[in-house]
Amino acid sequence: MKPILLQGHERSITQIKYNREGDLLFTVAKDPIVNVWYSVNGERLGTYMGHTGAVWCVDADWDTKHVLTGSADNSCRLWDCETGKQLALLKTNSAVRTCGFDFGGNIIMFSTDKQMGYQCFVSFFDLRDPSQIDNNEPYMKIPCNDSKITSAVWGPLGECIIAGHESGELNQYSAKRSQPSVEGALSQGGGVYIKPWRINGASSRKERTSHRQKEQQRQRHRVKKSGEVLVNVKEHSRQINDIQLSRDMTMFVTASKDNTAKLFDSTTLEHQKTFRTERPVNSAALSPNYDHVVLGGGQEAMDVTTTSTRIGKFEARFFHLAFEEEFGRVKGHFGPINSVAFHPDGKSYSSGGEDGYVRIHYFDPQYFEFEFEA
Repeated sequence: MKPILLQGHERSITQIKYNREGDLLFTVAKDPIVNVWYSVNGERLGTYMGHTGAVWCVDADWDTKHVLTGSADNSCRLWDCETGKQLALLKTNSAVRTCGFDFGGNIIMFSTDKQMGYQCFVSFFDLRDPSQIDNNEPYMKIPCNDSKITSAVWGPLGECIIAGHESGELNQYSAKRSQPSVEGALSQGGGVYIKPWRINGASSRKERTSHRQKEQQRQRHRVKKSGEVLVNVKEHSRQINDIQLSRDMTMFVTASKDNTAKLFDSTTLEHQKTFRTERPVNSAALSPNYDHVVLGGGQEAMDVTTTSTRIGKFEARFFHLAFEEEFGRVKGHFGPINSVAFHPDGKSYSSGGEDGYVRIHYFDPQYFEFEFEA
C-alpha cells in the first residue's frame, strides 16, 4: 500500500476533509494556507488565501460549491470552491475551532474558543439572508459556559448539532429556529384548528390507550427551544478531539485524549462501542462500506522530540466496529496523526500528521478480501 504524499503545508496538519463525491480533499494546518487536492492522484488543485493565522477547521457543502474555514485569526470565511474567491468574512472575538455546513448547505455553524476573557459560543448563520452576513449577526448564538467546544458536527436532518467538549462531555444542541408553540395542531387537510383532545372519565381501555399514544406523540413533536441542550452524556474522561459521522448519519465516532475512541447513536447519544489504545486518539473515522474504524493519534506533540517513531505509536490503527478488536496498522508519519478521513467510496483513506504531510492510502486487494474471524 504505497501512499501518495501531499506536501503543501509548512506546519502541522489540523484537519483533512473529503467532499461528498470524494474527488477533492481539503487540508488545513497551523499555517494560514487552505489547500485543495485531487484525491485520485494527489495533484494540488489550488489554495484559498486570506487567513492570517492557523486554520483549525474546514468543510465543503453538499454540492462542493462553497468551502468554509475557521481560523485562529478570529475569523470564519466562506469561499467559492471553484475560483478561490472569498465570499464572506465573519469576524469573531476569539479563535474559530469548529465549523460546518448543514446538509442543505444553506446554514453554517461555527464555534469559538473560550479565551482572552471571551466565552465559548456556537453561532448559526443562514446564507440565504445577506443581512446576517453583512451585519455579522447570527440568527442564533448558543453560549457554552462550562467547558469549551473542541469538536462539533451537524446531526441528522440538520435539526441539531453534536458537540464534544474539553471536559469529555457530549451535548446535542437544538439547531431549529424557535417558533411559537401552539397548543393543539393544524391538520394537514385544510388548516383546521384541532383542540387538544381531552378525556373525561374514559372508561374503555381502548380510549385510554389512544389518549396515551396521543400524549406521547405530542411530547415527541413538542417544539424544541432554539439552542437548548437536548441530550447530555459524559462517556469520556478527557477532551474530545474529533467527531465524525457515519455515511448514513445514524452513528458517529469520537476520538479523545483519554486513549479511547467511542461509537455513539446520533439521535439518542447512546454509547455503543469502545476502541482502546495506549496513546491519545486525535481522530477517528468510520468506513462507509465495511464495519471498520480507523484511529489516528500518538504521543502528545510536545513529547515527540524525545521519542522514536516506534515507541511514539504514530501508526493509523484499524479496528473492527462490532468486535472492538484491532486487525491492522499502517505506519508512515514521523509524528502524531492529527486527522484521518475515509474516502466516501471506502477504497482509500487519508491521514494528516504533526509532520505537515498528508498521506493518501489506496487499499490493496487483500483489504477487500479480508474477513475478520471473531
